[in-house]
Amino acid sequence: MQQTSQAPPMRYFDPRLVGTLECETWVSYYRHEWWAFLKAAVRVVRHAFGLSRTRTALGAWWVLRANQVWAPFPDNDPEAARQFMRKFYALVARTHRENFDVTEAARLEVDWWRIHRGVQRGEKPPTPEAVEELVQALQRLYAHTYRVDPAEVRLAAEQRAEAMRLSDEWVRDGHHRGSPLVAQERAALVRSYAALLAAVHTA
Repeated sequence: MQQTSQAPPMRYFDPRLVGTLECETWVSYYRHEWWAFLKAAVRVVRHAFGLSRTRTALGAWWVLRANQVWAPFPDNDPEAARQFMRKFYALVARTHRENFDVTEAARLEVDWWRIHRGVQRGEKPPTPEAVEELVQALQRLYAHTYRVDPAEVRLAAEQRAEAMRLSDEWVRDGHHRGSPLVAQERAALVRSYAALLAAVHTA
């Protein structure tokens, strides 16, 4: 898709490429392969948010640090994760002259991490209500950062939540890179980004 001057680069991305790269970040995250995570995160940030090479490297570093301080269980540091993600969203907003609240974006980002972890770790049963809570958290994040109605990004949120369900199953199954669940997770993420792309261009 050709970029125009009317829309910021963060609204033009290749869903297949970004979904594939994000799948790699999830796989390497759960395997604690931080170098692989950083390499994939650099490419996700560049292709999903349209940053320069220098800003891409910096943004990916903030995302890596946020995930590292969030990863330990149960002794993680949510506040530090929010601060790192605030730096990331501030970089995105500054680059593209976006006017969303970067502190709120960071809070919404880490909030869905919290909700997902509650389901993943068994603190909440994976009931339809728990899944709905996760979907709504993702909707709020997308709606805030892309400035669209939450209903417009419902499908994107649902497919991302489905990718998380598959990822959780993969983790419980031993988190092997060759598992067929990885391909299913990747497909759900591609569908999620395709739906997000459609939403931000029709809103």
